[in-house]
Parts: sequence; structure tokens; C-alpha cells
Amino acid sequence: MSYGGGLSGSCRVSREARELYELKQRAAEFYRANGVPQRLEEALNTVYYQRPPDVYGSLANYFSQFAKTPVMCKVLGRKILDGRGWPALTVEILCTVKNNEKHISSSVISTHSALAENSPPNVVEAQEKEINTSVEKSLEWIKESLNPLLTGIVPSEQLKIDRILSEFFAKELYEAKERARIEIEERESTESPPIPVLTPAPTPSPGSGKKKGSSKGKKQAAVEKPIPPAEPSESVLPGSPAICGISLAVAKAGSIIKRTPLYMHIASLKNEQLLPMTLAMPLPMVTLLSCGKSSPGKLNLMKEVIVLPRIDLTIRQSLDMCLALHKEIGNLIDSTSKTGPVVKRVSPLGCVVIACDRLEQPLDLIQEACKSLGLELGQNLHLAINCAAHELMDYSKGKYEVMSGVSKSPDEMVDMYVDLINKHPSVAALMDPLRKEDSQQWNYLFSALGSRCHLIVDAASQSISQLIENRGINTPTSSGLVIRHINQTTVTDLLDILQYVDERKDVAVLGSTDEESCDDSLADLAVGLGASFIKLGGLFRGERVAKYNRLLAIEEELARSGALGQRQEREFHGLPEETPTPATATEEISEKSDSEEKEK
Repeated sequence: MSYGGGLSGSCRVSREARELYELKQRAAEFYRANGVPQRLEEALNTVYYQRPPDVYGSLANYFSQFAKTPVMCKVLGRKILDGRGWPALTVEILCTVKNNEKHISSSVISTHSALAENSPPNVVEAQEKEINTSVEKSLEWIKESLNPLLTGIVPSEQLKIDRILSEFFAKELYEAKERARIEIEERESTESPPIPVLTPAPTPSPGSGKKKGSSKGKKQAAVEKPIPPAEPSESVLPGSPAICGISLAVAKAGSIIKRTPLYMHIASLKNEQLLPMTLAMPLPMVTLLSCGKSSPGKLNLMKEVIVLPRIDLTIRQSLDMCLALHKEIGNLIDSTSKTGPVVKRVSPLGCVVIACDRLEQPLDLIQEACKSLGLELGQNLHLAINCAAHELMDYSKGKYEVMSGVSKSPDEMVDMYVDLINKHPSVAALMDPLRKEDSQQWNYLFSALGSRCHLIVDAASQSISQLIENRGINTPTSSGLVIRHINQTTVTDLLDILQYVDERKDVAVLGSTDEESCDDSLADLAVGLGASFIKLGGLFRGERVAKYNRLLAIEEELARSGALGQRQEREFHGLPEETPTPATATEEISEKSDSEEKEK
């Protein structure tokens, strides 16, 4: 029995040795034929004769260094749901890795909508249908056009891929405009021209022959200058989320293939493939309260009241402070009378919605909460206000409805903001304080407050592609910009717009959308791009908390590797020597209007 067992064992060893030898010979012939150096045979012989414990693993590890770089073999798209339950797009990148098809990365893109908080149900329903159409078109683009275009390209070639995506989008946009033009021409050609109606000449009224100079010496009533009408919203081509989603998924795939974190991969793209020695974390803008148009109180102005932590605080310290403020504000609200602010719900932005009847009521509430926690506004933290002025304009009156029953002209808004900052110097940023059409008032506001407060454009800005093309022309005078990775925006576009903002020495705010998903890539983008701020909303929704958690993880990784850099404080852009008082600003505007009327 022992003799037979020994024979069986020797036969098994010889069979394994023969298979290994044949494998070595085939590998040597293949790699020699494909130009692998002569020393390969010596390495194979070493592996064969020394017989390490894991022979096949050693061969696999050795041969893997000669494997071809993974290339994209398939791009897939699927329709999913975002944080509001609306359609969203996810993109998957599959690559050929060592002759096998393998899933490498994926991204989730929520289709951005510019809906006001108080939009009626029919408008919301129409917007949801439009978003669904856009996602369906994105799936069509990916399957029929973009997948064949990108097959065989190495994912690390981000600039090349983004150029292909942008050229494809430009072609689709041109064709869509041509179709719309042809439809308009056909419609106009089929419509009959209107019949002119002859109206009798007006008869002169008695006394109309008086000379204009007869009223000289009488003080005429000041005529309020009409507001500029709202500019048409920038149209979004259905299917554009495919461009954004693929670009982000490719960036993720490139980082995985390079075996580096996404934020470091983005930073290397920004620095022309050179890895930076240190990276600074963006300052989180944490939304604390909402008193906007849809809140139950009279106040409409403050869509978001945002905490700006001190720049020397870590992400962990900043979030702990904001959580403590959330808790203390909740305690204060519970202890107030029935006429005080009342918590109604949690906003889609992830913050508490309260009812306020005065402009300064939410600021006083935060001041009281800070006092209870031993914090000092203006020292331990500052505040920012998202005014969302475009949602407040009542076009029938030509005024902003700041509170229910209280409306202000654009000129009066300038005075109101100056008075607000004078009383609350801890407010360090105003977002969208006016519509983009009120360019003259933006200039006055910037002159009055630019040296004490960041004026940041969000909805008042153009799309990123237009900003890059126009270099900020027709953008309100400001000191900061909210940037969103949406629609046809590629990673290369983000790099370009950050360079533009840095050249202007403005603050760059990388912002999330109202319709967020649980994809946490925005945190990596903010760190890699070097954004000054990241605006994610509040701390009460999972899709937003996921991004805050990713910021915590990135900060810990950078700290462990010694690559965590210090934030740099951005200076205000104001012109203090030209700063007018609120009354002077209004007088100058009205004087200019009077002179224009006289010239007419």
C-alpha cells in the first residue's frame, strides 16, 4: 500500500512539473514574440527551478506587469431615483482588464432643475416630466452614440475623452437649434399674415396746445424706473446629463486604474499630471435654517442661513459645532411662545424650516444659540445668507417681496442689505442678493459691501460653458461663484472654470443641487479642484450627510499621510474709498435716473 501511494505521489508531481514547464514555455514564446526583454527567460527559470510556495501566483504577479493598460470596452447607463424620488442617471464604465471585461466605476448625476420653492404643482409636474425625458435621452445617447465613440480609449485620458464628449454635445446642440429654426419657419409660412386695423387719429384735447415750458417751476412727481424684464432661462438640451455622468465616471475609472484616490487624481489633472505635496480642505458651508418663500412665516428673503466655520477648524470640528447649534436652536424653539418661530419640516436642503415674521428674527435666534454654547458670532463662526432674490420678484409690481405685504424696489434692496450688514457684521457672504438683470444695483451693492462681505452669484450666473466662453461677460459684479457639476459640464470644464475664478482672485463654491443623490464624489472634486468652499446643505438628509462623511474620510487620509495643507483666507474685493452710505447710494441712482429722463 505504501509503495503504491508513493508511486501515485511521484506521478502527480511529475504531471504538475510537466504542466508548469509547458506553461513556462508558452509564456516565454508569447512574450518573446511581443518584444519582452531577454531576461524574462531567466526569471521564468528562476521561478520554475526554485519552486516558491505559490508558483502560479508568482508567475501571475510577474506577468501582470507586462499586461496592457485597461481600456474602456463598454459604457452603460441606467435610470435610477435621486433624493427627491425624481429620475436620475447612473453611468457605469467597464474596461478590458487582463483579457476580461470588468466593472471599474460608476457615477450618479441628478438632473438639476431651477424650480422656485413655491412653484405650483402643475409646474413641478411639468418639470419632473422634462427631467424624465432628459434622462431617457441620455440613455439613448449612451447606448447608440457615446458607447461606440469611447470604446478602446484608456480611462486616464480625461482631456481626450472630455473633448470627444464636448464635440458630440456641440453637434447635438447645433442640430437641435436647426430643427427648432426650421419648425419656426414652417409655422410662420403656414400662418396667414394679420390684417392691419386702421385706427382714427386722436383728436387734440382742449389746452393741449400749451407749450411745454408752461409747467416750469412745478416739482414733478418722481417716476419709478421700470425694472429690466427677466432674461429667458438658459435652455437645457435633453440628454446633457450623459455628458456630465460619463466624464465623472471616467475620472473615477482613471483614479482606480492609477490606484490613487479620486481627489488626488483630480489634483494631478489640475497640476498637469503632477501630484501636489499638500491639499487643503474646502471650508464647509453648512445650512442651518430656512426661512424662504415656502416657509410658513411672513419672511421670504432667507432661503438659507448658512454657517461659515473659522478657517483653522477641521471638518470634524466644524461639523461638531454645527450639530451643537442645531440642537441648541431646537431647544430654544421648543421653549418659545406660540408667536415665536415654529419648526414645520426638514427642507430638501437638509435643514430645519422655521416661521419668521421679521428680517432679523433668524439671526437673533442663532445669536442666542451661540451665546448659550459660549460661541461668538464673528469670531468662532460667521454667517452667509442665500437670498435667492430671483424667487422673490413680483413682476406685476416690479418689486421684491421681502416679506408678505412688504415689497422693495431694487434700489431699496441695496439700502436694506447695507443696513443688515451694519447691524450684523458677522454676515460674511450674501448669495444672489439681487436678480442678475439688476446689474446697476449689483454695482452699487458691491461698492457698498464688497470690502466687508462676499457677494456670491448662483442662480444669477450663467452656465459654466457660457462662463468659460464669455469669460464672465454679463455676469453681475461679485466676488464669488457657485459652481455645480450638472448637465453638459465635464471634469475639464470644472478645471477651466476654477482656473478662471483663481485668476480673478474670487472665491469658488462647489455646490450640490436640490435633487441630490448619495454619490459622494462632490467631496473629492472640491478637494482636488481646490475650491474655497463646499456647499452641501444641512445635516438632516442622507444624501448630504454621505458627502460630509466623505470629507471627514479625506481629511483623515491627508492628515495620516502628512499632506493636509492649511486653508488660505480669501480677501474681500470691495473698494472702501468709494463706499457710499445707503442713502447716498439711492440718491445717486435716482439722480442718474432723473438725468436720463431729462435727456430723453
